[in-house]
Amino acid sequence: MHDPLNWLDDELARLAAGGLLRKLAVRSGPQSGLQVILNGESLANFGSNDYLGIAASLSQGNIDDAVRQAGWGAGASPLIIGRGEFHARLEAALAKFEGTAAALLFPTGFAANAGTIAALVGPGDVVFSDALNHASLIDGCRLSGAQVVVYRHCDVAHLRELLAAAPAAKKKLIVTDSLFSMDGDLAPLVYLTELAEQHRAMLMVDEAHATGVFGANGRGVSEHLGVEDAVHIRVGTLSKALGSMGGFVAGQQRLIDWLTNRARTYFFSTACPEAVAAAGLAALSIVQEQPQRRIELLARASQLREQLRAQGWPLPDVGSQIIPLRIGDAEPTMRFAAWLRDQGFFVPGIRPPSVPAGQSLLRLSLTWQHDVGTLSRLLSAVGEGRKRFVKSDYLRGEVGLRISPSPRPYFQKRGEERE
Repeated sequence: MHDPLNWLDDELARLAAGGLLRKLAVRSGPQSGLQVILNGESLANFGSNDYLGIAASLSQGNIDDAVRQAGWGAGASPLIIGRGEFHARLEAALAKFEGTAAALLFPTGFAANAGTIAALVGPGDVVFSDALNHASLIDGCRLSGAQVVVYRHCDVAHLRELLAAAPAAKKKLIVTDSLFSMDGDLAPLVYLTELAEQHRAMLMVDEAHATGVFGANGRGVSEHLGVEDAVHIRVGTLSKALGSMGGFVAGQQRLIDWLTNRARTYFFSTACPEAVAAAGLAALSIVQEQPQRRIELLARASQLREQLRAQGWPLPDVGSQIIPLRIGDAEPTMRFAAWLRDQGFFVPGIRPPSVPAGQSLLRLSLTWQHDVGTLSRLLSAVGEGRKRFVKSDYLRGEVGLRISPSPRPYFQKRGEERE
């Protein structure tokens, strides 16, 4: 009998030979920055996006109340009967938190990005996308049907040239992450807002990894750099620092009204359970009431970056709670990750297609729960592993090493004097 799927055997073998084959693990119990149990093995967890340590500490009472009041499943899309009171309360709370007129809740951050871009632009329009944008932004660009122009990562001069070369577009949209999920660096939002103004382009910023972590109030890098008013479309997620699930868009009322009617990932998806929205409300309260979590997290991340640079790792001065340790090829990266696991640390190896070929890395994700002792032990293990698994020529930057341009003046706040 003909097997139309027999090609999969060869393709899976090819992935395995290149060190690119993923296998699913099973986590037991809650995850935290202190420990995670994967496949029965207890490890110090440096693979979590739960940056503020909220996921395992959300109030069970709030969630139980929502289940008692609204049941579990939403039953339909938000535009039919799926949008309940807890959804509406969370959207109002998110709008207040973001300082915008309105906000719209999506089932995931991926859905928020993909649906929003496709609702804003289409054939005859042009989207300008950072080369290292998240897959959800990339897919949203593709789904829109607009012309997609990719600019070099955080390269303002390149983006300026590309914008100037596309004057005939009906609509222009600049799309970027604010905090890049693999590199851990920040987008040059001050310059991007100026370019958007000069070229009459919309600016959409995905704050997924920055929401709750950056800014005086935890609103993200746009707040941190003082450019919120110049960012037309702000996207965030509840599934990382807020420890729950779902994505959202915040902005003007007319923007939210348009997305309500035109974002296909919104109105063709069943609404998330109201208990999830209740968890989001509880998490948002923690972010607002306990700013020390983000302050302490970023302080520890800065100190760890400095210590890693002292070991010889090439890291920029300005970064975030995400710290990339670049290895190069996928195979030694995964051997390094496996060796760290033997030492009691879960540090995920990141390889293609998550990063370009030849730029595989270990991704350290710090959380507020990581204490000085755990970080000290990690530092020692990473230093030893560096000697075992990393080529010195890669660390010297001779193998296509990717480091963002100097953070100055990119990372100054609006209105500050520039060099």
